[in-house]
Amino acid sequence: MSGSGEPVTDWADEVSADTAERIHGVLERAAAADGVAAVSEQAVLSLTTPGPARHLVAASDDEVVGYANLVPAHGDHPAMAEAVVDPRHRGRGIGATLVSTALASGGAGARVWAHGNLAPARAVAGRLGLAVARELWQMRRPLATPELPELRVPETVVLRTYAGPADDAELLRVNNAAFDWHPEQGGWTDGDIAVRRDSSWFDPKGLFIASDAADPGRMLGFHWTKVHTRDDPPAGEVYVVAVDPAAQGRGLGRLLTLAGLHHLRDRGLGEVLLYTEADNTAAVHTYARLGFETAHVDAAYSAP
Repeated sequence: MSGSGEPVTDWADEVSADTAERIHGVLERAAAADGVAAVSEQAVLSLTTPGPARHLVAASDDEVVGYANLVPAHGDHPAMAEAVVDPRHRGRGIGATLVSTALASGGAGARVWAHGNLAPARAVAGRLGLAVARELWQMRRPLATPELPELRVPETVVLRTYAGPADDAELLRVNNAAFDWHPEQGGWTDGDIAVRRDSSWFDPKGLFIASDAADPGRMLGFHWTKVHTRDDPPAGEVYVVAVDPAAQGRGLGRLLTLAGLHHLRDRGLGEVLLYTEADNTAAVHTYARLGFETAHVDAAYSAP
């Protein structure tokens, strides 16, 4: 099929290793030009890991010049798309073609992410008559100042780090219970845990688990940290903080977040980042009280 920009392939459930490598090249050039990743970690993983995501490639003379990723609607969650255009081929309508094709394929309510909500993305959204439907904030804080609050673990809670795959079933249960409302984070499978556990950045000492002292085998919540070693200088991330809804109201979110922040600071990192939904007022309040400030905004656009 084709549109106002370059010819694009039909949607595919997977891409070849060669195509995945070329898409990675496009993503690297776009990140270098824009200062922000064009697609999410989930979309990157989907290039080599089977899952629900579908793939659309724009090519010119056998060169990959653009790419779109689409996760179909599931449950109450609308289809979510992401798109990138090689900086060397922008201004030719490729982005508009990919976005409009993805939204049409995603059906009613489909949305497309604009990471960083940069000017080119806003221009495409304007041309297509799209409106912001959702915002994801990246928040940051230095780890040296302001000083981190002291970590105090109540006697009713056991705080430890990841002990191995035997923890995965409880990690999965807590994650999916905590994020049953979330279109990307909810509905994880064993494979989602495994592919992250097998990633080069995974550090078992950076995955904190809280359980009830009266029932240590049942997880109350966890904080999975991450270190972006390719950043210059490297930065830490509050990757996932999840609390079992049945354990809400015990201050576990703050406790687990602090445990991870102390760990990242003790590793010698200078800054930490996290992502949170703009309308998750409880999470935003917790992070703001811990010294985080909004650094940039990702916007999800949809047809009004």
